[in-house]
Amino acid sequence: MPAIGPISCVTIAAPDLQYMIDTYHLYLGYELVDHGRLSAAQAELWGLPGLSGRRYALMLPEGEGHTFIRFVDSKPAPDYVAFKHMGWNAAELMVQDTDGIAARLEGSPFKIIGPPADLSFSDKIRAMQALGPAKESIYLTSFKEKLPEFDTPDAKHYVDRVFIVILGGESVESINDFYSRHFNVGKAPVIPAVISVLSNAQGLPSDTKHDLAALALQGQSYIEADKMPAATLPRIARDGELPPAISMVSFIVKQLPSALQWLAPPRVLPQAPYHGRRAAVCVGAAGELIELIEGAA
Repeated sequence: MPAIGPISCVTIAAPDLQYMIDTYHLYLGYELVDHGRLSAAQAELWGLPGLSGRRYALMLPEGEGHTFIRFVDSKPAPDYVAFKHMGWNAAELMVQDTDGIAARLEGSPFKIIGPPADLSFSDKIRAMQALGPAKESIYLTSFKEKLPEFDTPDAKHYVDRVFIVILGGESVESINDFYSRHFNVGKAPVIPAVISVLSNAQGLPSDTKHDLAALALQGQSYIEADKMPAATLPRIARDGELPPAISMVSFIVKQLPSALQWLAPPRVLPQAPYHGRRAAVCVGAAGELIELIEGAA
């Protein structure tokens, strides 16, 4: 049984914090539930003490649930291009109507980079992809019916929570191995699949198939591991800054694993999403920042 999950928080480096809050509220129906300035303790936990005092905001779908999107005031990263770097490439949100949300996003600050389409390996799943104001990629996915092979949440809101995070690495095997070794996640089968947004960003034919695997976590959450093309760049953060776009993903764990190397000693933090629980940050197989929050979901 996996010892990690559900997804607790997706952190996005935001060059314009208020614009992100307004955009996610107006077009996705997310509500601001907490905001303030990063404490010295939180900045140190991330190994980035210079971020102390930076503004942050936490949002939830219509203000409900336990899977946050967190924006942190950050300097722009002009060299970052979506799907051309390793690490956290996208957040996938469950929605009630993929085609309906696509129509809503027309003319919005979200740039549609993949129009609504059924997935290449299942016509029961419909998804679209969009690029947000901070160059973050989001997938907006609906299920036409429940699939027994995927334990997925219902969309209680028109745009609901993040239930999959997409991680790009040199190989699916290295990601499978890392999460299996440290978190007892079952090794997921590799499926060759069309990922048009990845192919388009990398200048490949849009029908190119890429190896992917869906790693099942606790709490109806998944990590999609994508094998990135050979020309993919590492995700480089500016000195003292979070990595650009989707910087970090936070997960609930029952206990912090002892074999991981932390960026700073684990510590208890009072505010959401920690709520007085112990947390720590490590680096994963693809260079991704993983924040672990100890305790019950």
